[in-house]
Amino acid sequence: MCDRHQAAADGASPRRRRLWDLGHACHCPLIGTGLPLGALRKLVGKVTGGTVMADDYEVHVGVVSECGTRNRLSEAVQKELDRRYAPVLLRFRQARSSEQLAQLWQAAVAGGAEVPGAFWAALTHVRCTAALEEKMCRDLHMIQHQAGACARADIHRFHAVLDEKAQLEQEMARLRQRSAAMQLERREEQERHAAQAMQLRAQLVGRDSMIDSLRQELEHLRASIPGLASRERLQQQLALSLDREHGLRQQVAELKRELADAAAAARAAESIASAESSEPPPAAAPLLPQLAERSVLCVGGRNGSVAGYRMLVERSGAQFAHHDGGLEDNAGRLESSLAAADLVICQTGCISHSAYWRVKDFCKRTGKRCVFVDNPSLSSLQRGLEELA
Repeated sequence: MCDRHQAAADGASPRRRRLWDLGHACHCPLIGTGLPLGALRKLVGKVTGGTVMADDYEVHVGVVSECGTRNRLSEAVQKELDRRYAPVLLRFRQARSSEQLAQLWQAAVAGGAEVPGAFWAALTHVRCTAALEEKMCRDLHMIQHQAGACARADIHRFHAVLDEKAQLEQEMARLRQRSAAMQLERREEQERHAAQAMQLRAQLVGRDSMIDSLRQELEHLRASIPGLASRERLQQQLALSLDREHGLRQQVAELKRELADAAAAARAAESIASAESSEPPPAAAPLLPQLAERSVLCVGGRNGSVAGYRMLVERSGAQFAHHDGGLEDNAGRLESSLAAADLVICQTGCISHSAYWRVKDFCKRTGKRCVFVDNPSLSSLQRGLEELA
């Protein structure tokens, strides 16, 4: 056991060990793990005052050999290690025994983050024994082996990541090309749409200009033709007259049909009357026995045909009532006439819209039987009576 180790075992308080006080076996792992190669080359260049031309291994071997004695380089390395690991040195200084120092070293090895600083702090501690120094060197040797294996695995993973990165870069390049092509296609489509929109706007402007030109030309033509306004009014009046004439012709035709129906009914009535006057009244039943003693209201129709309506209804055995639908009769009497009637015949061809809807609404609300007849003729009325019966 050396004097310093013996003093530490005896409880003395010597000063902290320096780099050149350590055993030669400690210098190689200490320099290899405690100082990165870049920092080591920079430190050697600063001490030597020139550019270091040796490779990393030669620099490492040279520094390790110089650490065996006290010199400018070993003092610089001592100062750099103290500066770099000052917090770890401060924490390890609190160890009061070799056992506590060993516990701090084991904790550092288990943590893995502060192994170089813990190695430097424990080696230079006054309580570091030869056995602890040897154990730390063995532990650090195995840590370096594990670190090398991990480094090789990391290198393998690194190369795998590089390969994946290359594949991803190729895929990204393809995606960029595809994106560029899509952007170019979209830009061309936008330009095409913009050109179409511009063309449509030009067509619209040209159409508006043509419309204005035609409008002005029409105004000039109107102004150049004398009496055009009066001619247009006359043409409109002529069209109205033609429509009115057409309506009157239809009305005359309907009146002729009604006149023929009335004449036929009159002849039938005369024949019946002559038969009744020559023979005693027969005890025959009415023409439509189902309408006997029923009140039939006829709404609408032509006033000249009311007598024929009455004759047909009374021949059927029913009682006749009439309302012209508001043409001459009071429209207010329509409700009372509808309420008094048992059956209703509505001639829609000769009735106002208001009367039509009042008849339809009343019969729908009361459930009263109603027949709608389009043609205001006696034959249509006869068919309506048969439908009621």
